[in-house]
Formats: sequence, C-alpha cells, structure tokens
Amino acid sequence: MLCIFRNRSNELSSIDMENKSPALTFDIKEDGWETSEGFIMRQIEMPILDEKKNPEDATHVILKINYAGVCGTDRGIFYRAAFRDLIHSSLEKQGQTTRILGHEFLGEVVWQGSMVSHLYNISKGMTVSGDSHVTCGNCYQCKIGENNVCSNEQILGISINGIFAPYIKIPAKNLWPVDVAKVRPEIAAMYDPLGNAVHATTKTDVRGKTVAVFGCGAIGLFSIALLKHFGAAQIIAVDMNEKNLAMAHELGAHQVISLTHSRELVSGYNVDVVAHIMELTGGRGVDVAMEMAGPNSSVNNALESARRGGQVILFGLKDGDFTIPKFSRVITKGLTLHGIIGRHIFETWQTTDSILSDSSNGVQDKIWKVILKEGKGTILPFSDYNNDSFEKAMNEHPKIIFKM
Repeated sequence: MLCIFRNRSNELSSIDMENKSPALTFDIKEDGWETSEGFIMRQIEMPILDEKKNPEDATHVILKINYAGVCGTDRGIFYRAAFRDLIHSSLEKQGQTTRILGHEFLGEVVWQGSMVSHLYNISKGMTVSGDSHVTCGNCYQCKIGENNVCSNEQILGISINGIFAPYIKIPAKNLWPVDVAKVRPEIAAMYDPLGNAVHATTKTDVRGKTVAVFGCGAIGLFSIALLKHFGAAQIIAVDMNEKNLAMAHELGAHQVISLTHSRELVSGYNVDVVAHIMELTGGRGVDVAMEMAGPNSSVNNALESARRGGQVILFGLKDGDFTIPKFSRVITKGLTLHGIIGRHIFETWQTTDSILSDSSNGVQDKIWKVILKEGKGTILPFSDYNNDSFEKAMNEHPKIIFKM
C-alpha cells in the first residue's frame, strides 16, 4: 500500500507503507481510565503530510521509529496513576478519543514538509532523536529563552499523539540529529530522559560537593553517572530497591542507603535515613540533595538532609497535596529549592550529546552495561507486545526500550 504525501506545491509523493499500523494507545471511551490498565495495541491510520489541507505540515516530518524508550511517565499511565486530566482534556479539545502513547525515540526521517530543510537543516534519511515537549515559541517564557517552561507546551504521548508506533508525524523543530557511529542507537533513544538528568545535575555546581540522590530509578541512576563525571566528591544513593542500589554503586555512588529497613517516619521523613546521611557528612548534611522519586517522604528526606545553605533539586513528580513539617526550617536553613522540568532546548541536548559522544569518559559504556544490561531483558520487540510480559520487564529493570 502506498502512503501519499502532498507538499505545499500540491505535488504528490509516496513511500511504501500499510494503510494502518499497530500502536500502543489509550482510548477514553473504549478503555476507561478507572476500569482499565496497561497499553492497548490498536491499528491506527498512518500519519500523512498534506500541506494543502494543513499548512503547518510544511514544518513537520514523518519518522520511521527504530527504538522507543519507556519512561516513568509511561509507567504512570500504564497503571492509570498519572496525567489522567491532561490526556482527557486534550483529547476532548482535539475531538478525538484515542491517544498514541510514548515520547522517547530514535528514528529515521522518511519524509519532510517543504520548509523543513530550509528552516531546520533536517532532511530525508537522517537519524534523529527529539524533545518530547513541543513548545509554542511565542509565549513570554519562550521569548526569553525559557522554553522548558513554555506556557503552551504540548507533550508527546500525553497532550498530543506520541511515538509508540512504527511511523509518526512530528514537528521538525523538535528533532536532534544523532551520529550512531558515536552513540549507540539504544542509548540515543534515551536522549530525552538523559537530558532530564543533565538538567538536574547542572542546575547547581556539584564539583567537589557532597550530593545525595533520593530515588534510583532510571533518571536517578543517570544522574549518579553524571555526578561522577561532573566531579562530585561524595555521592550518596537512597532507594528501597536493592538491585537499583547495586547499580547506583556500579555507576559511581560512594555510599548507598536502603529504605527497606529505614521506613520509620518522624515528622514526615525517614529518621534513620537522615541520621545516616548526617553521620556520613560529619553532622553537616549534604551540599546538594536531589529528590528524584516523588513521594512526600522523599521530598522531606531531601529537605532534612541538606546542610544549612544547601541546594535542593526537586525533580520527582507525584500528584496530590504534600505536607512539609517545620516548613520554617526551609527558610531558617537558607535552602535554595530548584524545580526541574524538561530540558533546555537545545542547550541540554548539546551537553548530553557531547558527553555521550566522548568514549573516553565511560558514561555511555556504563549506561549500556549497568542500566541496560547490554540489552538483556531491557530491549523488547515491539511486535511481541503484551501487557503481562511488559509489566514483568518494567518490574525487573529501571529502563526498558522497544525495538520497532
């Protein structure tokens, strides 16, 4: 079957595709947020570029997805624990019922709109990754260079269709060319979450500092590898998953603290964890506390563990109201709190690319061997998807990737 593309000059071109292709989705009518779980494989219409009907297609491309990363956001949607309101409201606004999920990818440009090469130096045949936040370019934040907090952003796989499909349409302005001779394609598919870790670990100077990382999921683990690279003097990793703590140690954490036997909460924080960190820092506390998990207690652990005048990085995300006991201590300790969202497009991407492309620093090698286990159990065939095996893989590994 031929898929037809129409450019601004109303000229028709085509590439060989099927009329429909499989995609991992959620449907607000057929599935129901409260009555379903997992991703549902559906046959969806192939994306097309038709500039006569949609002039904005002149700045879009069609990508053939090669690898697609699974994020903590996707885990939240899988269990119907995150982004319900945004998915529902965006679908209703767009007059649709089905959302294609996913937002981390590596793909090949198979077709482009008529303005793409001129505006973005992107062309057919390029291998690209890309940012999941589609920014407007016109709001106050975008105008002053703060597009990571764009007022009108749309997010792939949440407020607009994502990338868990063989072919997708995406704005060319979001793409970042990748040299797969320098960066493994499986790792290049993770530029987006790696960029989160780069953003979080560069928000404040960590050279020669003591840093505690609360939460050793994928981005927490990425952060530990980067903290080691950026010259942190002492890295303390905190988590309840013993396997993840072992990986944290392999990636460069000097000390690991398990929450398994340290769950006693006093004033909303884990008293044993904070006491252990104080012991490791001579009673001072850490220079930088990075909260990468999201639970209320983890936030309080970070606030309690930071030294007077310390820096607190808040990246973990959970819905609902939080309680911060003794809030006045945030002020009297002189803490600086940083909320981290997304990446600086494309400053963060340049930093990420430079680090991964330099084989001498060992960062890419560690991510491949320690976090991705050289692909053993972490790289899943998209065509074999089923909820049970996927959930099992999610529970066994902090990061998994679909091979399309």
